[in-house]
Parts: sequence; structure tokens; C-alpha cells
Amino acid sequence: MKVNQFPDRIIKVGNEDYLYFGGTAYLGLPTNKKFLKLVVKNILKWGSAYGSSRNANIKLKAYDNGEQFIAKHIKAASALTVSSGMLAGKLVLDVMKPQTDCFFHFPTIHPAVKGTDSLPFFIEDELNPRLLDSVPEKITILTDAVPSFQIKPIDFSFLNLISTTKEITLIIDESHSLGIVGVNGCGLYSTINLSNIKRKIMFASLGKAFGLSGGVIASDAEFMNQIATNDTFVSSAGMNPAFVQTMADAEDIYIRQHQKLRKKLDYINVNLVKNNKVEFNPDYPVIYPHIEGINEVFSKNKIIPTNFKYPTDTKMLNRIVITANHKEKDLDKLIHILNQHQF
Repeated sequence: MKVNQFPDRIIKVGNEDYLYFGGTAYLGLPTNKKFLKLVVKNILKWGSAYGSSRNANIKLKAYDNGEQFIAKHIKAASALTVSSGMLAGKLVLDVMKPQTDCFFHFPTIHPAVKGTDSLPFFIEDELNPRLLDSVPEKITILTDAVPSFQIKPIDFSFLNLISTTKEITLIIDESHSLGIVGVNGCGLYSTINLSNIKRKIMFASLGKAFGLSGGVIASDAEFMNQIATNDTFVSSAGMNPAFVQTMADAEDIYIRQHQKLRKKLDYINVNLVKNNKVEFNPDYPVIYPHIEGINEVFSKNKIIPTNFKYPTDTKMLNRIVITANHKEKDLDKLIHILNQHQF
């Protein structure tokens, strides 16, 4: 269906209002008035776009401001922004290819970081035997922080099972965890401290929780210098500088919206009947209903969740997304339907 406005908690379809529990605007920022004022202010200062290389002789201070903020927020040594999350993933792969003997990917990894020569991390629910052999090699592991159809971040402790002959680089797609999990929405990056990982790298789309078109890469200073001197990075126009500056200016808004989202999840946790037909984690703003005919029930009650075929999955992506903008009355209606149809 096509609509003529940005879908916030309410979406107008034709002449009727529906409750919207879809999309990826977890912090509710694309319609947040204070956030939008910052965006407009920065567009008036930095322009609507800047089509120059980041390595040109004229460098905009906006990039330093935003990237220093995001590195501090993620708790990484260094960070760089790019024009999209997809480009961020591709750049990381390009830099790692010459340094990697073998890539391994988790199931449902995003196409942005699944190379054609990558091997599955699991084979029939067991670690790929190559990860356990005694052959010395440099390996790079590709994973989402929170995989599709799941509601909890990956527990990386099983990486300790990998042979000590392997030099491990871990690449994490945090598009659906940055701004959501961790202290003030810092993501998973800072919590991964396994002794057998030589290097960890995160990348993410900023167009989801952070509400801005662009992408980010964060890691140690040495790796980020490799990104900054990569031919693709040098020859590409950067993220809109007005958006990068907005990140730095919006620190308090990010924290406040994250707190609001946490309260919504706590409210659901208290009132939703726990049942295996409804997957819910009070630390994550996505619900997966496994109730036959539930979308028809939602439609009759003027509720629209996310429902479409994702290219990397064999089944429909059918999920309910909670945002910081939803009101208790919205949640009450949703919870009532889920509780009523679980049995």
C-alpha cells in the first residue's frame, strides 16, 4: 500500500487512521519535532548535500563533530560515517579481503557483508569443522548483532570454541542494535571482549534508530585509518554533513528517546501474556507473533505491522515494531489482541 505521509504511530490509509507497528524508526526520530528542528538548522548551515570527497583540500568540521560523538557513544576508538549502511558494509569487506584467508558468515547475514566466497559458520547446527581444525589462518566472521526473526543479541561466548590457531576478526552489523541495546543504546560493540578476538569491527545503518540517512563504521584507530585511505572511501561523497552534525547535536534526544522506548517495553512486559506463540524480549522492541490469521485480525482492528518477503529469508518477515512514540493506549490495543488470540 502507498501512503502520502511518513508512517509514525498513526498512519493514514485512504481516509482511515491505522495504528502502525512497522518500520525501523525505533526511537521515533523522523517525526520528533525537536530532532527535526536540529536537522533543519543544520541543513541551513551545512547545505542539503556535499558532493566532495572526504579527502579534498576543504574539509567540513561537521564530520569531526558527528564522528567523535558516535565513536564515544559506541565506545570505540574511532568512527567514520558514509552515505549508507550498505556502503559501510561493503567498505569493511573490501578492506578485510586482502587480510583474510577465509570468511565465515552467520545464517541470515545481510547481503551487504556476505561475500561470494564466504563459508557458513554453522553446518547442521554445529560449528563448521574448519573453525576447529589446527590449521593456522586468518579468519573473518560476519554476523548481525540481532539476526532476522530473533529478539535477542547473539551470545558470542561460543567463539571461544574456535581453534586457537585461528586469528579472528569479528564484523558485526549493528543496524538493528545501535540506539536500542546497551547503555543509552550504545549497541553491542563495547560488550564484546573475548580474548581470542584480535579485532572487532562494527558497521550500521543510521537510517533506523538514529533517524538519519547514512552509515557508520567503528573500530580501532589502525583499522579506521585503512578505511579512511581506501580508494572507495576517498572517491565517494560522504554522508550529508548536516545529518552528521545533527548526530552530535542530538545526544540528549537520543538518550531521552531511548529511555522512553525502555518504558514502553517495560509496560508490554508487565501486561503481555507470556506464551510461545508470541516472541517478546523486554530488552528489544520487536515482537514476532506466531498466531494463525493474526494479520487479518490486525487489519480488522486497524493495525498495520511489518509484513513482507525479505530477500535473504525463505519466509515472510512478519513482525511488530515498538517505537518510542507509541502511547499506552496503542500498546493496550495491541496487547489485548495478542493476549486474546494466543489460546
